[in-house]
Amino acid sequence: MNKRFVCAAGLLAIWLYHTIDVVTASGQQFYKGKTVRIVVGFAAGGGFDSYARAIARHMGNQIPGNPGVIVENLAGAGSLLAANDLYGRAKPDGLTIGNFIGSLVLQQVLETKGVEFDGRKFEWLGVPVQDSTACALTKASGITSLEKWFAAKEPVKLGGEAPGANDSDVPRVLKAALGLPIQLIEGYKGTSQIRLAAEAGEVAGGCWTWESIKTTWRKGLESGEVNVVLQVNPQRLPDLADVPNALEHAKTEEARQLIQVANLNPAAILRAYALPPGTPKDRVELLRKAFLATMKDPEFLAEMNKANLSVNPLPGTEMEKIVASFFKLQPKQVARLKEILMPAK
Repeated sequence: MNKRFVCAAGLLAIWLYHTIDVVTASGQQFYKGKTVRIVVGFAAGGGFDSYARAIARHMGNQIPGNPGVIVENLAGAGSLLAANDLYGRAKPDGLTIGNFIGSLVLQQVLETKGVEFDGRKFEWLGVPVQDSTACALTKASGITSLEKWFAAKEPVKLGGEAPGANDSDVPRVLKAALGLPIQLIEGYKGTSQIRLAAEAGEVAGGCWTWESIKTTWRKGLESGEVNVVLQVNPQRLPDLADVPNALEHAKTEEARQLIQVANLNPAAILRAYALPPGTPKDRVELLRKAFLATMKDPEFLAEMNKANLSVNPLPGTEMEKIVASFFKLQPKQVARLKEILMPAK
């Protein structure tokens, strides 16, 4: 082997070692004594909030300097308020992390009114779990199976937040793709409020992430007062093996593509964690590493297992690729999605 090559390789290794060491030391100096905020775009008590608070209890141990990490809630418009706030008002100093529905970027592509961000400019940290989707309805609603849902004489009321939130987008797509009788009631500030509305008889239930439903609505599921009647996933989940999957009932290729583009692709980045545009690159990298290290931390995993919360992370670099794919949709696809996800009022 060429001696010059060996020497150059050795010098490069030394440079990389010292560069990483300097970045770590710089991060430790910056974060020591500081407090990092995770701003959750939903009300307390929901699935997003549960994940964020668990992450907050452990992530500080993975950041050089061991800062405190707290959770704040900024609910509204299906987490759009939080996404806009992170983009336009939060300081890009590495001390504010936004947690909102990543698929809101699709609303940017659809030119939804109220979107004040460019998803391509966020610094994406990652997601703790790549979500799956299910529709859970109360026994009291009378809709205890997909067959009964199809046969309903009146539209079944489902709770939702706003366009861009999966609990609003999924019902709209199911109505268009499968012909299910659905009346979407929007304006709730989180899935915790939708659950309460369902238990009070205001709505029959809703469609959102199974990872949240099985945890936050566990008592209802265990008692039989709540039933999962449909799932919206690439294939049936092992723990929902007896529950019909939306793709199985799509009668046309257009319906299948609609479910894929509007529901399945965005599901992987629903629980997005991001930093404001302009955050210094060294802090972005430190927080990305800290986020993924938290996902592997034995104490964190033990807590998640005890709380029945799934962990299946996706790094920020992979999120960037999914976000970019939204901007590659064909005009015909965008027009159809607008028609369904942004109905005229």
